[in-house]
Amino acid sequence: MALMDEMFKGNLATGMVVGLGAVLFAPTIFQTVGRVVRPAAKAVIKSSLVFYRETLSEIGEMAGDLVAEAKAELEQEAKTRREGTPVA
Repeated sequence: MALMDEMFKGNLATGMVVGLGAVLFAPTIFQTVGRVVRPAAKAVIKSSLVFYRETLSEIGEMAGDLVAEAKAELEQEAKTRREGTPVA
């Protein structure tokens, strides 16, 4: 940080050259970073989709099965109570 302070403190020309260089080279730097980051981001998204499909969909299926079993048990208990036999 001290280097940047010293660079801009004394010489206006140095500050202007650094600023101009940043403006000129920023698009090139961002394109280069984008070429690296974009494939990595796509890989993360693909992995997430595979994880969701294989893992979270299984959890949803199990939860649906549990809900169906609970409903069936509640219906059986209600039927048993209507018939007057004790519930086990």
